[in-house]
Amino acid sequence: MGKYGKWIGGGLGWVLGGPIGALLGFAFGSVVDGMQSGTYAAQHSGSGTHPGPTSGGDFAVSLVVLSAAIMKADGKVVKSELDYVKSFFIKQFGINKAEQYILLLRDVLQQEINLYEVCAQVRTNMDYSGRLQLLHYLFGIALSDGAGHQKEIDAIEIAAQYLGISAAEFRSLKAMFVKDATSAYKILEIEPTASDDEVKKAYRKMAVKYHPDKVSHLGEEVQHAAKEKFQQLNQAYESIKKERGLV
Repeated sequence: MGKYGKWIGGGLGWVLGGPIGALLGFAFGSVVDGMQSGTYAAQHSGSGTHPGPTSGGDFAVSLVVLSAAIMKADGKVVKSELDYVKSFFIKQFGINKAEQYILLLRDVLQQEINLYEVCAQVRTNMDYSGRLQLLHYLFGIALSDGAGHQKEIDAIEIAAQYLGISAAEFRSLKAMFVKDATSAYKILEIEPTASDDEVKKAYRKMAVKYHPDKVSHLGEEVQHAAKEKFQQLNQAYESIKKERGLV
C-alpha cells in the first residue's frame, strides 16, 4: 500500500470503481489486485448494485480528482498553486490528512482527466448536498491565491453542469467568492427586484439546502466547511435586511 496505506480501509467505496478508480489505480499501483483486470471497477462503477452511501473517504478522493482537473484547466500547474492547495487542505482537513491528499493530487495531476466521466460517477453516487459542498471547495481552491483564472472558473462551471448543479445554484456559490453589488441576492438565488416576502422565503429555502447537517455523514471537517458556507448565507441575508430596513 505504501504511502497511501491510510486511505485503504478509511472509507473508500464507490470511488475505487469507474473512471475515478482508474485514476486511483495509477496512484495506488497494485493495492487492489482486481483493479487492473477491470473486475473490481465493474463491480463498483456505480451501475447495477449501488455500492453504498458516500463516505468521507469517497468525498475526499472526489475533491482531489476534481481539484486536479480545475488546476489543469489553464494549461499549467505551478508550485505556487500546489502550495496554495496544500494550505487550503491543511486549513480544511488538518496537516496529516492534507499531506496524504497532496501526495495523491501530485499523482493524479500526471494523468489525463475526463471531467465529464468523473463528474458522472460523482453525480451517480453522491447526494446533492455533497455535490454542492464539492463545488464550494473547488471555488475556494481556485480563488485561494486571490486571483482565480477565468479558465479555472469556466472549468468549475462546466463541472457544475456535469454534476447536475443548477445555474442558479452555481451563481449562488460563486457569489460567495466573487463579490459584486448584487452578491447577496445571488447567494439567495433571487433578483434585487424581489419583494421583501420573496427575500424571506428565499432565505428559508436556502437555509434548509445549505444546513450543515446535510453533510454530517461526510465527517466533521466537511461539516465545519458547510458551517462556513451557511454563515455566508446568513451574512448575505443580514446585508439585505439592513439595506431594506427589515426586521
